[in-house]
Amino acid sequence: MLRRWLMGVLALGLVGSAAELLLLNHYEDALQLVPLGLFAVAGSVLIWHGKRRDAASVRAIQATMLLFIAAGCAGIGLHFRGAAEFQLEINPAQPRWELVAKAMRTQAPPLLAPGIMLQLGLVGLVYAYRHPASGRPDPPFME
Repeated sequence: MLRRWLMGVLALGLVGSAAELLLLNHYEDALQLVPLGLFAVAGSVLIWHGKRRDAASVRAIQATMLLFIAAGCAGIGLHFRGAAEFQLEINPAQPRWELVAKAMRTQAPPLLAPGIMLQLGLVGLVYAYRHPASGRPDPPFME
């Protein structure tokens, strides 16, 4: 039962986040396509897993979710860099700590928005943890 809920949360998060990025035109350069590409890959992997429920599909979920975590970390860095560059254009002489503080509070690009990739990656890894198809027994709380 818990696994079904986790899969539902993951699927809903994928669809909602992809729709949000498309509505925000988050595809102006190649790096902005990374999360959209990962959403497409994850959707395909989840469909495959839904049909087969075998060890290979569980491993594919795990690999995809690790990519989500890496993309989330990279995205936070890229959003910070973009915000800092914008703040430097406004005032190139500002002290470094002031620059960091302003970049962290800016709304465009939102610094922690890529954190959704981290969250979805973690939800997917929890879903796949000791999945019955992987050959590892389920702990009692996951039954």
